[in-house]
Amino acid sequence: MNTNVGMTGPYAIRTEHVDIPVGDRPPMAAYIARPTAPGPFPGVLVGMELFGVDAGVRDVCDQLAGLGFVALAPDFHHRTAPGSELPRDPAGRERGFELLGLMTRTTVLSDVRAAIDHLHAVGSKRVSMVGLSLGGHIAYLAATEFDLAAVVVFYGGWLPTTDIPISRPEPTLSLTPKITGRVLFLVGEVDHVVPPEQQREITDALREAGIRHEMVVYPGIGHGFLHADPTTASDAWRRVHTLLTSVEG
Repeated sequence: MNTNVGMTGPYAIRTEHVDIPVGDRPPMAAYIARPTAPGPFPGVLVGMELFGVDAGVRDVCDQLAGLGFVALAPDFHHRTAPGSELPRDPAGRERGFELLGLMTRTTVLSDVRAAIDHLHAVGSKRVSMVGLSLGGHIAYLAATEFDLAAVVVFYGGWLPTTDIPISRPEPTLSLTPKITGRVLFLVGEVDHVVPPEQQREITDALREAGIRHEMVVYPGIGHGFLHADPTTASDAWRRVHTLLTSVEG
């Protein structure tokens, strides 16, 4: 277990890699970042993209820790390809989709539960979730199953469809009425993974279920802007911080 200390916001942070028990199988690896100051601090589960818990996902954890949260990013590929950090290129994307096809709703929710339990164990009384793309879908799904204070979905795809196993047997979006926390959905207007018609479906589902939510659509912006568009990312981070701070307890 390697521990590093650094500064990425108002709080100095420390980071480490941990193993989380998941029943009778090998433990699930995870990256955790937290303030070095005495806590407790609210917990935030970070849902990775197709590529695994790579530098981009770890940076999200570090940013959250610098803002005063305990951020935990589990390796959701641990059951099939543990420790995978895939390149952000066509080959990495192809392999990521192969691994996505091996995930099931049952195993992902089991892993989310274990991660939430770990955050509780390290002193976080309330837990929220921030998810990126695939992780955004997982965050939305987790919000229908667990008592999360808030969920932030960065361009989470496939919610209204059954195109991926974790959105079966019924589309994850159809579970929207089970959400108990607040939802912030951040997406680009021209996102090819979450096209405008799906953006409307998601907004309608949240509205019809009476979920406290905000849908933010960035004009002219595509998929993956958190890592690719500093101006849009800055606005998104402001909104994320505002929401997560408002639900602290």
